[in-house]
Amino acid sequence: MSDLKYFNYEGFGEHARENYGYNQAVRIGDRIEISGQGTSAFATPKGSLTRIGGWDPETMPPQFSNDLKTQIDQVFINIDLALKAAGGKGISQVYRINSYVPNMAPESNRYIKENLNKWFPEHRPIWTAVGVEKLAFKEMLIEIEAVAHDPVKPEI
Repeated sequence: MSDLKYFNYEGFGEHARENYGYNQAVRIGDRIEISGQGTSAFATPKGSLTRIGGWDPETMPPQFSNDLKTQIDQVFINIDLALKAAGGKGISQVYRINSYVPNMAPESNRYIKENLNKWFPEHRPIWTAVGVEKLAFKEMLIEIEAVAHDPVKPEI
């Protein structure tokens, strides 16, 4: 397993590693796998952290937005941030996503599709949508895993 390299973004990514014992991303050669992303990083597209949507990283227990669309929008930002933390170019390299939605809220697919159209203008990743009983925190309305292909291995 020495070829596996693990990565975390600042804020919640580091918090999750320290407090929950897992990483946000793993690089396996030219593939980057992203752990399930909720609305926990407060990342902006430029990589800075903000408190809009999701939970406040300085507040424990975490506080979440109660709006499904806001959470889904934030998840896609978090995926982009996790990929960049692992040396990838960003979300455009994603070829697969798996979404997990408690009780399969009907509007979740519509909001995910909106984000797929926004973030993937050149291609459409494969997608598996799964309805689940609950997620890690009761306030979480969505969690998405992603897998990306990064053909150029960075020197990290």
